[in-house]
Amino acid sequence: MNRRLLALIAMLSAVQVVSAVRAGQRTSRSGRPDLEGVWNSATATPLERPRELGTKAFFTPEEASAWERQAAKNNEEPPADAPRRGTGTYNTFFREFGTRIVATRRTSLITEPADGRIPALTPAAAEARRQRIQWQNQARDPEDMGLQDRCLAFATAGPPMLPYSYNSNYQIVQTQDAVVIHIEMIHDARIIHLDGRPHRPPALRRWMGDSVGRWEGATLVVDTTNFNDAGGLYGEAGGNFGWDNELHVIERFTLLDSNTLSYQFEIDDRTAFVQPWKGEVTMSRASGRIFEYACHEANYSLPSMLKANRTAERD
Repeated sequence: MNRRLLALIAMLSAVQVVSAVRAGQRTSRSGRPDLEGVWNSATATPLERPRELGTKAFFTPEEASAWERQAAKNNEEPPADAPRRGTGTYNTFFREFGTRIVATRRTSLITEPADGRIPALTPAAAEARRQRIQWQNQARDPEDMGLQDRCLAFATAGPPMLPYSYNSNYQIVQTQDAVVIHIEMIHDARIIHLDGRPHRPPALRRWMGDSVGRWEGATLVVDTTNFNDAGGLYGEAGGNFGWDNELHVIERFTLLDSNTLSYQFEIDDRTAFVQPWKGEVTMSRASGRIFEYACHEANYSLPSMLKANRTAERD
């Protein structure tokens, strides 16, 4: 290769880097957008659009500010003498509610269907969910409970990676051949292979599925299948169907700027939902680090729930 050609390649590479910097994006050593770092998905934007908003998909800037003020007020700790509502396990000291809506000013994280709400379950899925809840309410052993109750996997691990009221942090580690997403809630880590390998055989299933990825320009596209019966999608579907689901998730990670990550997801599970649905979250870069979430330490809730079931049986 002659010097003139080498100089041309170097110049083109420099132009790409400068363009990425001007766009506020980082690039990795491989020349791909650099997604590494800790990202926080907490937001004041609800997962589903409140019904009173109808088909309104976006807030105006003024409406967004008003919504954020109201969300902050709703999340305030009530006075000590205020009437208690329900039997909540945590107060706001333990919560990390998002204070800002997503960067796109959407009125819900769900982008499709047009009403901004998760589609209805199929009759078979609704019945399976009902039976599962009934079974858990009568659980005799820890194995009868859900993965979250047993500190094995949490809804925020995904996919899809939906925000929660605390521990909504993700650390991304990126190499040329793989991306690893470390989820703060509980302990999970997803390995997304980028070396062109196919999905594992259908018989090999995991709680978080089998993820393979590819780059489409500046966007990391992740395709996940092979969810097992114990895991799959939680959320509105209730998770833990205890049956063979056909969940298929496609995720897209795109840097909007150096401190904002667009996370889009598509859900297709014809055995569970009457139609596919999509959503989008904008995550903010966090300056701190992820600390261990020792879910099993002092996990009194699991034995207490089993004890309550035995007491109900005796009564």
